[in-house]
Amino acid sequence: MEQELIKDLTIELSLTDEQFSSELLAQKVRNALREVKSARNYPDTYTDEKITDDMKKYYSQARAIALYDYNKIGYDYEDSHSENGISNTFSDRDKLFAGIIPLARI
Repeated sequence: MEQELIKDLTIELSLTDEQFSSELLAQKVRNALREVKSARNYPDTYTDEKITDDMKKYYSQARAIALYDYNKIGYDYEDSHSENGISNTFSDRDKLFAGIIPLARI
């Protein structure tokens, strides 16, 4: 899934971002996948194969988180930014985790 995300985002970002960095994108994708996996809170009894299959359900959330983080490079901790008549306001990152439900443990 990591390579698929990197490939898809590379196609999208290399068309619009003249300073595109594949290394930074790969870092953001890896981190997004770790965060989704952490949010799911897999029990120890889940095998790697079962986790991989389950993570496929959260492709779009992981993609959105990676894209969000990539686009915020250089704007760390800013909610809004204005420069040369252009104003940027960033959405709440936590909203990107909507639909990622932690697994219940018994």
